[in-house]
Amino acid sequence: MIPASGWSRRGLLAGTAILTAGGIAAAKEDRLAEGVVILIDSNEPYVMGHAISYSANLSRHSADRGARLLIEVVANGKGVDVFRADKTPIVEPLATLRQSLPNLAYSMCASSKAIAEAKEQALMPLIAGASLVPFGIGRVVDLQLKGWAYIHA
Repeated sequence: MIPASGWSRRGLLAGTAILTAGGIAAAKEDRLAEGVVILIDSNEPYVMGHAISYSANLSRHSADRGARLLIEVVANGKGVDVFRADKTPIVEPLATLRQSLPNLAYSMCASSKAIAEAKEQALMPLIAGASLVPFGIGRVVDLQLKGWAYIHA
């Protein structure tokens, strides 16, 4: 073992560069796909509309570059209304967008859903194609750790 006082400044910089390069390479290998996660945590119709616009525009932008981009819209908190079959004001645009973009996924926070159901004392029906994740914010973080970009609608 070399004592810290035995390291030269140049040696420390070279070692740091090697470790950093290895970390970057490992991070790129861990990245499963190029993706964007869009978080909706509001039940305002204009916010829901932004998420739809962002998804469509990102898909077009990616296609123009010849790339395949995965997009996941995650609803959390009050944003779960976007994927509620009984409340969403944009059920048709959501269905159309999902049919036209095969790389698009809709996820709803199961925890937020359970809280809303308890308050309303009623079950919450989901739109076709929406799936549940245990925690919306957990899903966002998991995707970010895989290298996905994050957008807050």
